[in-house]
Amino acid sequence: MLTKEKVAVIIGPTASGKTDLSIFAAKQLNGEVISGDSMQIYRGLDIGTAKVTTSEMDGVPHHLIDIKNVDESFSAAEFQQLAREKITDINARGKLPIICGGTGLYIQSVLYDYQFAQNGNDETIRKQLEEEAESLGADALHEKLRKVDPASADAIHPNNVRRTIRALEVYSTTGRPASEQQSTEKPDEKYDSAIAGLTMDRSVLYERINKRVDIMMEAGLLAEAKMLYELGLKDVPAVQAIGYKELFGYLKGEQPLEEAVELLKQNSRRYAKRQLTWFRNKMDLEWVDVTDEALRHEKKQQICEWLAGKLNLR
Repeated sequence: MLTKEKVAVIIGPTASGKTDLSIFAAKQLNGEVISGDSMQIYRGLDIGTAKVTTSEMDGVPHHLIDIKNVDESFSAAEFQQLAREKITDINARGKLPIICGGTGLYIQSVLYDYQFAQNGNDETIRKQLEEEAESLGADALHEKLRKVDPASADAIHPNNVRRTIRALEVYSTTGRPASEQQSTEKPDEKYDSAIAGLTMDRSVLYERINKRVDIMMEAGLLAEAKMLYELGLKDVPAVQAIGYKELFGYLKGEQPLEEAVELLKQNSRRYAKRQLTWFRNKMDLEWVDVTDEALRHEKKQQICEWLAGKLNLR
């Protein structure tokens, strides 16, 4: 029997400390980090995606960051292929690949023998749905999805019109919810993996998210959003990211900046809640509570020891 390649995974909601832990783990376990974030792949979207800086990397190699322009599309299937190539390469060099991120579907597609359905394509239906999104709005389309595929609606943000349309297209052409087609596949584990999930008291997490948004605004998030807005990109995936679309209302002169920032905080908190729901329902992992800041270093060390033990690294 062939030995499976090893991979460590660090997941958790936004603002839970994943990046810091992944770099610490890479140093402890001779690893390299693969970004598991669907938006950090875009060049120029640095502040709004909380992209790791060169300084923060502290010499640790990072992969699948800054590989696409903001007007280019990127899918879970493409991520699956690229991430698996990186996992093989990093293992071949005697190092440990560490996937770090919060995009559940992307990470799940890599870890399991997950086959993306090639059916469910109908350009006529897609165009019709795009017209509905334009005339009725993103929320109305998302509510339409909720009625036929609540599981997909839970996993897709209402602002992500592209994915909402895709899920509705699959349902309309196959007669089955996209989420059901995924869940009935019962994919096998592809790797010798160990998944650590960060969690914390909800109120503390929300406070961290709010503070993080304030820091992002001070660092120039509005300028990044303005860059997207002025490019006139409204249907590309990059624009759907939380952190940009919320500020468009202000840039259009439709609301005060304070309201736009509050909406950003609210959507970020809701996103964190959806992330936790996804991870708990879809992945088998070891949860670690990192609420207590005073114990953060100790917890990081414990997580590294657990990953090493689970993967038989020592």
